[in-house]
Amino acid sequence: MRALKRWPGWVLLVFVVVAFLAVGATRGDGPSGPDERADSIAQRVACPICDGESVFESRNTASVNIRNRIDTLVDAGQASDDEIIAEIEASFGGQVLLVPRATGLDALVWALPVAALICAVAGLAITFRRWRRERAEVEDPTAEDRALVATALAADGDRDP
Repeated sequence: MRALKRWPGWVLLVFVVVAFLAVGATRGDGPSGPDERADSIAQRVACPICDGESVFESRNTASVNIRNRIDTLVDAGQASDDEIIAEIEASFGGQVLLVPRATGLDALVWALPVAALICAVAGLAITFRRWRRERAEVEDPTAEDRALVATALAADGDRDP
């Protein structure tokens, strides 16, 4: 009976593992040519004028200028992706980053919700386990308990008008 209660958890675990393997197997290795590399960088930089658009998507003059700068730096081949993005960030400020840096306060802003979710799920699991254990400790009423309840109900019935 106990094994029957655990099988949904195992099925879910297998499903999650298969999903992660599928995503990992189909994920690309990144841009292969200079044009793809420039497009990849442009997708990580926000348009300084538009709301919610990347430089890659936007046709604004500022975005076109930033794309041209990215193309120039990629074609020069002397700067890494992070160095190119850092140069654009220095020119336009931190608000142009669509993907936040993985350090300092930016990393904390992304990590805190994940940590809170993990703590909440762990807290629920602990609480449900404790409730299940407490429920298992409660014994079925004995004949003596039933007689006591019947006597109390009878006494209560005598008091009602």
